[in-house]
Amino acid sequence: MGPDAVPAGCVFAADGSYAARLTREGPSWYPERWTFGPEPYAVALAGNQPEEPGTEVLPLADGQVLIHRTPAGLHTFSLLYPTGPATGPATGRQTGERPLGSVECHALSLLPAAPDGATAYALAPGEASTAVWRVAGGAYGPQHVAEVPGFCAGGAWLDTSGRLLALDQERDGVTKTVVVDLKRGGETTPLLQIAEHSNDRLLLADPESGLLLVRSDAAGEDRIGWGVLGSMLPVRFPRCLRAPDLLLTPFAVQPGQLLTPEACAVALRMDGPGGTGIGLWRPTSRHVVGLTPPEGWLAGAGRWTRAGVLRLPYATRNVPCGVADVDFPASASEPVEDLAPEEPEAESPPAARPVPLREAPLTGRAVVG
Repeated sequence: MGPDAVPAGCVFAADGSYAARLTREGPSWYPERWTFGPEPYAVALAGNQPEEPGTEVLPLADGQVLIHRTPAGLHTFSLLYPTGPATGPATGRQTGERPLGSVECHALSLLPAAPDGATAYALAPGEASTAVWRVAGGAYGPQHVAEVPGFCAGGAWLDTSGRLLALDQERDGVTKTVVVDLKRGGETTPLLQIAEHSNDRLLLADPESGLLLVRSDAAGEDRIGWGVLGSMLPVRFPRCLRAPDLLLTPFAVQPGQLLTPEACAVALRMDGPGGTGIGLWRPTSRHVVGLTPPEGWLAGAGRWTRAGVLRLPYATRNVPCGVADVDFPASASEPVEDLAPEEPEAESPPAARPVPLREAPLTGRAVVG
C-alpha cells in the first residue's frame, strides 16, 4: 500500500450510529470514528504514539471506541473518546483513553458488536477449546465467561439481548455452527447440521426476523443458503447464489422485518476476476441485482436501514468520510445482472427428523434444516 492509499474496512456499532476503522496518514496508523447522520463526519482518535497495522477497533453505541492492542504478547483493551479541539491534521481531536485491562493468551480477536451496544466480547482459541471473554461492559476488566470445546471462529448474535452467541466450531476436522448461551455459563448446543459430515457455517444472522445466511458443502461444494430461526423448513440454497467464478460474502441484512424474514434485503460482497462488486438479493427473489460500489468503498462494510436503504461508507482523497445510499430496486424481476440462469432452488439434503431452529439453543438437539 502506497503512502497515499486509503485503507479499506470498517466496523459498525450495534445500532449503526457509529463506525470505526484503523487508518493512516503517511506512515502513522490511528483509529478513526465515523458518526452517521444527515452529514457524516470522521474524528481521528490518535494517541501519543502510532498504532500497529493489526490493531482492532470496535465502536460502542455511546460513541466510545474499543481498541485492542497486542504489545509484548499481551492483549490489552482501552476505550478511546475525543476530548478536545483539533491539534493537527495527523491527530484530529485530542483523545482520551480509559484502560480496561489485558488478557494473556496466544491469539484473540474481537467479536461483532453485542446487541446492547455497550458490551464487547472476544474469542481466544486454545489447543483443545476456545475461550469467550467479555472485554468491555463488565463490572471490572476482561472477564472469562465461557469455554467452548474445539476451535471456534466467526460469531453472530441470535437475539437482541446479547445472550445467544452463534460460533462456528471445528471438531475432528468438521465444522458446525453451535450456540453458546452466555447467561447459562456458556452452555453449548448445536444450531446447524445439514448433513452428518458436511461443514456448515453461519455467515450472517438477523436477530429480529430470524433470517440466517449459511455456507455449507453438503452438496459436494460450498453453497450459500438461507433459513429462518424457528422454522420447520430446511435450509434452501438458491441457484442465483451459486456463482463458480465469484466469491459471494453476505455482509448486511435489513432489520425490522419481524414477521417476513423472506422479505429482508441482503447485501453481498462479490469478489471475482473483474474486481469487487455488490449484489442485492432477497430470499423471495430468483435474481441477484449487481451494482458497482462507490469509489473508495470500504469493501465489505455497509448497513441496511429499516426502510430498505443500504448505506455504504467510502473514503477518497477528496471525500475522506462519505456515505452512498442505495435503494433496493423496486422491481427485482428485471435485474441489472444475473449471476446464474434461473432454475429451481436446491434444498438441503433430506434429513430424518428436522428440528425447529428456535429449539436449538435450549434443547441440545441437532438442527438439520
